[in-house]
Amino acid sequence: MTILVCDDDKEIVEAISIYLKQEGYRVVPAGNGKEALSMMKQEEIHLIILDIMMPELDGIHALLKLRETSSIPVILLSAKSEDVDKILGLNVGADDYVTKPFNPLELMARVKSQLRRYTKLGGMEAADSNVLENGAVTLDKVQKLVTVDGEMVKLTPTEFKILQLFMENIGTVFSSAQIYERIWEEDAYATDNIVSVHIRRIREKIEIDPKNPDYIKVMWGVGYRMEKKQ
Repeated sequence: MTILVCDDDKEIVEAISIYLKQEGYRVVPAGNGKEALSMMKQEEIHLIILDIMMPELDGIHALLKLRETSSIPVILLSAKSEDVDKILGLNVGADDYVTKPFNPLELMARVKSQLRRYTKLGGMEAADSNVLENGAVTLDKVQKLVTVDGEMVKLTPTEFKILQLFMENIGTVFSSAQIYERIWEEDAYATDNIVSVHIRRIREKIEIDPKNPDYIKVMWGVGYRMEKKQ
């Protein structure tokens, strides 16, 4: 698999590349968002590690442009630790983030987790059908397609997995920690913001009125559940 590593710090790109190559991945380097988008047109990329603060075109704007045509996993790198930067990245379509300075082994674990979810066909658990339906929402687990009233909705891989979890378990309440552990496949720690941002983005895509959702309901102090619709 090929991973695009985009950072204006060449030493960081080289360091990440060493670890990725040790894991058997092919690496395509880029120095800014503009270069990254250009490489996307030339190469078959399976995952992007994208820095936020870069010259010419920063990671946020590059991600916004990327999401117009692609849903491949994106892991953001940020030198800032404030939640607002992380939430901004998740809001514009990132699947995960790592704050600098980071542990390379943690980054490799997140890369493997994202690729595992992105390439896995079917569901997290066996189901009687590859197509799930609830009201106007239809989810095809094999083709990775979601439609609402027959209109295709573009979800990121992480959003797709969260929606699939709800549609396979309609009526079941999941806490933020349970959602994180099932979707990210790692122990949950201070994950409320990550999960809530992804839930909000899903609502914006499948709900008529995201502020008054019909499908994914919040159970205050407990978690979230999807209600059964006819």
